[in-house]
Amino acid sequence: MTQTTRPDVADLFIIGGGINGCGIARDAAGRGLSVVLAEQGDLAQATSSASTKLFHGGLRYLEYFEFRLVREALEERETLLVAMPHIAWPMRFVLPYHPDIRFEGDTPIGRTLGRLMPWMKGRRPAWLIRLGLFLYDTLGGRKILPPTRTLDLTRDPAGKPLQSRFRHAYEYSDCWVEDSRLVSLNARDAAQRGATVLTRTRVTQATRTGALWEITTEGPDGVRTHHAHALVNAGGPWVEDVIRNVVHINSTEGVRLVRGSHIVTRKLYDHDRCYFLQGSDGRIIFAIPYEQDFTLIGTTDKDHKGAAKDAVCTDEERDYLLKFASQYFARPVTLKDVVWTYSGVRPLYNDGAKSATAATRDYVLSLDGNGAPLLNVFGGKITTYRRLAESALEKLQPFFPQAKGAWTARVPLPGGDFPHDGVAALTQRLKDRFPFLSDYWAGRLIRAYGSEAETLLGTATSAADLGRDFGATLTEAEVRWLMAREFARAAADVVWRRTKLGLRMSKEQVATLDAFMAEAANHGAISPAAE
Repeated sequence: MTQTTRPDVADLFIIGGGINGCGIARDAAGRGLSVVLAEQGDLAQATSSASTKLFHGGLRYLEYFEFRLVREALEERETLLVAMPHIAWPMRFVLPYHPDIRFEGDTPIGRTLGRLMPWMKGRRPAWLIRLGLFLYDTLGGRKILPPTRTLDLTRDPAGKPLQSRFRHAYEYSDCWVEDSRLVSLNARDAAQRGATVLTRTRVTQATRTGALWEITTEGPDGVRTHHAHALVNAGGPWVEDVIRNVVHINSTEGVRLVRGSHIVTRKLYDHDRCYFLQGSDGRIIFAIPYEQDFTLIGTTDKDHKGAAKDAVCTDEERDYLLKFASQYFARPVTLKDVVWTYSGVRPLYNDGAKSATAATRDYVLSLDGNGAPLLNVFGGKITTYRRLAESALEKLQPFFPQAKGAWTARVPLPGGDFPHDGVAALTQRLKDRFPFLSDYWAGRLIRAYGSEAETLLGTATSAADLGRDFGATLTEAEVRWLMAREFARAAADVVWRRTKLGLRMSKEQVATLDAFMAEAANHGAISPAAE
């Protein structure tokens, strides 16, 4: 591919500021390519902030013989733990076992058991579950995470919140991730490496003009025209819309929109482990300690009709999750326990599966090289975003022979340059240097900013030195940091994505923050370089 050397021509123009778009932007910028990314809303405003917040291999995908996907995801868990120990950490999952629990019947495993052991009627023998967990322990070359063990729920504290009929369980390892912070930190790192990140900027038209793409955007600076050698469509739920209505290309490929809804309740139990719960309908949900004082329960799998932006947790889904969890917990989980709900649309590659649950979570990268290259990104899961980005750059490599090789494995994201088991020590160091911090406040800052928390606090000797107090430990210093470095523009960006402090703040406090940020933006608080 013969490339122009015009300074106004980017190597890559990326549509979409979710985890896939920002991951590709970071990887490409680190290889020496010039990158422009446009996101129509805030970073991670859609799917990438509405996940179950897990880095996991996908234990249930073994039922579908998705061994490559599971192995890749398991390998990535420890790669990512090393690169982002502030926003990702190990968790132990308790899988209560009872002989009457049924699994999804229409899976390869389910059909095989149905033929060989028809009397099981959808149940899974204990030896089969243990075999699956053995594979889960070994497929990814686990080194950091502890292995599976068997629990006696009559003696282990994990049994206390559960109904007495659950007497045995298996405990295995997976990982938590702050999903929307993962996106903003990838975007920030991309910007530090030279990428231009445009939020609240919608791509309205993209046309091949000779060997280049001509892209029209509408954003805070009005209508602008960009040129690029290659276009990456990482639009997530909007990937089909981009193909048909922005690029105007006919394609048989598409996505299946699957809605995943969650509820957040008051804290249901006191220990720090999660529960992997299997329902009588064959589905599974998780119950996870959340933001120190809450429990996160999800997710559903429903085919979504209508616009992705309109996804909400319906009353039916909320009640389904409450009923599901109540089949396990000794004290029923009721509507009074719910403090928040959220829902996101997963753009799964449309592989023709019969049900939303069975649809593949694997990603598909489709390259259209008929002129200036177009790479469409279908599907994927947050755990494998880095591998997806590497695969995307491999697809594009023939068009950019000057690009450097793969580099992102175990390279820290901003604030992640400390040992994977060093959070406690880093938190104590922060408290020693800034004694006015409460335990909660110090822990929250480390889990958000890692080694950069000290830089954020600067020379403060009291909370007053951090400027305005917006409530729930959110200060002016932190808000200005997020505006200058992490592309935050409005209160929702801060309290529902960069943090989850919206769970602790009043509507009046959020409105005050919104007004402050609008005023601060008018006085130059925003840096387009995110630094």
